[in-house]
Amino acid sequence: MKQTVQDKAIYSEMVKEASPPSTTFLNCVRAFLVGGVICVIGEILHSLFMNTMGMTRDNAGLVTASTLIVIAVLLTSLRLYCKIGEFAGAGSIVPITGFANAITAPAIEHRKEGLILGVGAKMFIIAGPVIVYGTITSVIVGLIYYFVR
Repeated sequence: MKQTVQDKAIYSEMVKEASPPSTTFLNCVRAFLVGGVICVIGEILHSLFMNTMGMTRDNAGLVTASTLIVIAVLLTSLRLYCKIGEFAGAGSIVPITGFANAITAPAIEHRKEGLILGVGAKMFIIAGPVIVYGTITSVIVGLIYYFVR
């Protein structure tokens, strides 16, 4: 059946009415702000660990990363991180807290299936490919560095 120009115009109007308005700019602003706030919290923690506890820069970085992971796990277990994610989108996924959430959320969701088949198996559904890629890439870069040096 051949479509007429009028049919195409009617269809275009229906699509326009049914489609929600684009919120791409607002989504980008939210992601930027929330991701920035997470990073600012990390910088504040890093400074506190260095200045108040006298840690070296490297040690403060390790403790800061660990603290952010613990905070993300707590927020995930309280079901607050998903609300942050709904608001911020990629802004909550990109920092280290997003990775902690990606591992913790499936583990919490499948805990009723047991420690091995539930928590142990399901927690790496999302994060597993990232860990594998990171491990393989680090081995390749290490070999290149070893032989080029």
